[in-house]
Amino acid sequence: MARVTWGFTASLDGFITGPNHDMSWMSGLGSLADGTVEDLASQVAVIISGRRGYDAAKAQAAERDELTSEAYGGAWDGTEFILTHRPEELAEDTTITALNCSIAEVVDRARAIAGDRDIQIISADIGRQALEVDLIDEMQVFVAPIFLGEGTRVFDVPGGRRVYWELAEEDDANKGAWFRRFRPRRQQDLTP
Repeated sequence: MARVTWGFTASLDGFITGPNHDMSWMSGLGSLADGTVEDLASQVAVIISGRRGYDAAKAQAAERDELTSEAYGGAWDGTEFILTHRPEELAEDTTITALNCSIAEVVDRARAIAGDRDIQIISADIGRQALEVDLIDEMQVFVAPIFLGEGTRVFDVPGGRRVYWELAEEDDANKGAWFRRFRPRRQQDLTP
């Protein structure tokens, strides 16, 4: 069965985008080991993203480089669901499927498509929603050696919320990008 993964690149100060969903900061980070992007892309059948990120990517299309203009720099091919309260506004874009439903419903739809490949969430808000209903199997994170100071936080919950993670895998081929995979520690794992 498909895993639900939450994947992103974050700055050292915990942002996945700069102000206004700016992604230009990723251009100066250097490159990953040969085959990394293609390998990660091949594992993903379905991407779930949000409307704000979708709108920003469209608005910034002329400014974004090859890496940030498309999922996995264009190496990915699959189904993309955009969660939005106004799916009718995206009806003309035949490259995506716009849905107005809960994260649990979209994950169920994605599982029907994904087979043994992953379902990847690439939105901070949708990742948070999936965590709230215990749907995340793995978090895949690249930590970039940069401070952004402002933007979209990886995890932003007014009043706070603790989510404990355990290291599942380190990627030795990409030490400069500090690529790690984590699994959430379920509530039953936290009892002494």
